[in-house]
Amino acid sequence: MRRAPPTTTTTRVLIVEDEPDVAALLRRGLVREGYKDVVVVSRGDTALESVRSTRPAVILLDLTLPGLDGIDVCRILKHSPATVDIPIMILTARASEDQRVDGLDIGADDYITKPFSVREVVARVRAVLRRQNRGAEPTARSHYQGAHLDADFDAAVVEVDGQPVRLTRRELDLLRYLVENRGRVASRDRLLEQVWGYSRSVETRSVDVHVARLRQKLGSAGRQIETLIGLGYRFDE
Repeated sequence: MRRAPPTTTTTRVLIVEDEPDVAALLRRGLVREGYKDVVVVSRGDTALESVRSTRPAVILLDLTLPGLDGIDVCRILKHSPATVDIPIMILTARASEDQRVDGLDIGADDYITKPFSVREVVARVRAVLRRQNRGAEPTARSHYQGAHLDADFDAAVVEVDGQPVRLTRRELDLLRYLVENRGRVASRDRLLEQVWGYSRSVETRSVDVHVARLRQKLGSAGRQIETLIGLGYRFDE
């Protein structure tokens, strides 16, 4: 069956990667899929200048960079009100879970471990942009108050036992989905579709890492997120 031609889009994708071969591979894959505005920079400080000049829709960010490393770039962008909502996907050869959690904890939306499939990277970019374009779906259950957890999702304010808890945007979205579907089992695939916007064909352990980090941050309320082996996760009262 002949493959349908890609739909051309001028949505800007910023690739921050100091390995020319990797950057070229990613750029070719994105352009082939119809993303015509793909910008490549090789330094962390240059990445910040590029974002300030023209806002990208999504950033693919390597961690090991000259000038300013990827962790610092991510931290700066996620702490600025003007850029906090730009999705950042970390490209990393760092394999340990602690290192991946470090990136997610400062606000990165996902991580992609090297070596990677360009096709999968493109699928993730497409999913992120699709989710952005359709926007947040309204819900009547925007506030939850339990024995330990008090969460106002519209205001992005979360407290545990009266103490404020700082969550990344992705952690807040994940908690909101689990709370709104409390008492129901949410499979890993379901969370990927509803919170990340990914199809089931995308392989990532972001769900597991995010849930583990979310539990840790929620302290006493973290016990309300149950793991059902072979099934998924459930938020219980």
